[in-house]
Amino acid sequence: MSYLAILISFVFINNFILTQFLGLCPFIGVSKNTESAIGMGFAVTFVMAIASIVTWLLSHYILIPFNIEYLQTITFILVIASLVQFVEMVIQKISPQLYKALGIFLPLITTNCAVLGIALINITNNYNALESFVAGISAGIGFLLAILLMSNIREKLDLIRVPKPLQGVPVAFISGGLMALAFMAFDRALLTNLLG
Repeated sequence: MSYLAILISFVFINNFILTQFLGLCPFIGVSKNTESAIGMGFAVTFVMAIASIVTWLLSHYILIPFNIEYLQTITFILVIASLVQFVEMVIQKISPQLYKALGIFLPLITTNCAVLGIALINITNNYNALESFVAGISAGIGFLLAILLMSNIREKLDLIRVPKPLQGVPVAFISGGLMALAFMAFDRALLTNLLG
């Protein structure tokens, strides 16, 4: 699969949030304002990209040669947890305000199933190291796109009158569902038509 096809696939066709419904906790929890949504999006993108390459290397140079592939999931989770700790320390040092805005959702990247999902998908699809890295960045960009769109919608919803039973999370889920329907318009046919 070409790198452009991987990019288009993970940003639009197989968007982790809007088509595969992975990583919904930070999608709903952090999308209340654009600044924290962008911070979370970039943090998840960084973790996905680095985790993709590190887990690929571990899988191909340690787990497979030593015939211990059954340790794949636990190994990948340890890698992701380490990367999240690193990102958390960097954000706390660089931008304490963003660190405070992200709150509990920053350490929850460790348990974000989208990050583990891309690592496992890379191995399942037999991507090489560079394809795995591109897939990780692309999945992160898709995550960033979805959470940024949602934060813009939620900021607009704060300015209008929403019926009381729908205020907050209910209208966020309805908006997310409508966004998911819109993303269903992107399919493999689009990829085939664009790239031949």
